[in-house]
Amino acid sequence: KKMNRRKSIETLIVSGLGLGVVDGLDSCNDYTPVNDSAIMHSVCKWCYADIPLEQFAEHCQDLQIDSIELLNPDEWDTVLNKGLTCAISNGSPLGITKGFNDPALHGQLKSDYMPIIANAADKGIQQIIAFSGNRNGLSDDIGLDNCAAGLESIVKEAERQGITIVMELLNSKVDHHDYMCDHSDWGVRLVEKLGSPNFKLLYDIYHMQIMEGDVIRTITEHQDYISHFHTGGVPGRNEIDETQELNYKAIVHAIQETGFAGFIAQEFIPTRTDVLSSLKQGVEICTL
Repeated sequence: KKMNRRKSIETLIVSGLGLGVVDGLDSCNDYTPVNDSAIMHSVCKWCYADIPLEQFAEHCQDLQIDSIELLNPDEWDTVLNKGLTCAISNGSPLGITKGFNDPALHGQLKSDYMPIIANAADKGIQQIIAFSGNRNGLSDDIGLDNCAAGLESIVKEAERQGITIVMELLNSKVDHHDYMCDHSDWGVRLVEKLGSPNFKLLYDIYHMQIMEGDVIRTITEHQDYISHFHTGGVPGRNEIDETQELNYKAIVHAIQETGFAGFIAQEFIPTRTDVLSSLKQGVEICTL
């Protein structure tokens, strides 16, 4: 089914932000990867919205997937109790279009992120996603300064708690018109301005192929700024097989060559009736 990620994330975050109801495991610091490769496998739940989370976690165990991500805090325990982790959690319910480049939102963003950071530290969730927001007429330079100002206190708290705040690079050409953090160079400048090891980029391969291409060289050059990856076939954001233009085995090999030992998450929308066979294929392509 064709889904809109922005609407899906907004719905999931708003419905599940009840931070006070997070119970269960005290920590997943004893989490052990279920596959033997240096790179760990994750999957974005919104692409499989029709499958209940607990059932999906069981399928992921069978597929040697280590994480289900972009979950709300009240969903963490479902995957933790299955022996998986959540490689990167949802953040503020403001979602993608309203982000840190708008100073009027900094107060709300701070009040949203602080309790999530504390809960993530308790549970062993190591990363929380963040978004720049849309430009809405702002120049990229002013937007970058605004993002840095809004993120400063949040990133300091993340440092204290051992959490990494991760801003996602998205395309503004096809899927997220007017989104500001739409080129890797802009994201790198923001990471440098904040100057913290606890603020990094989510390099979405699908989105950056659309915006700038040159994927392997960009990943290699900017490896120190990236802590997470998303996949997706181009064009169409579907399976990452021979039906699209990217060579994912070559890309994953390049990622491994940088020494990266984090998560690569499948974030494509399956076109097959058997959506789990598509997911299995994606994981196999990204396993070297």
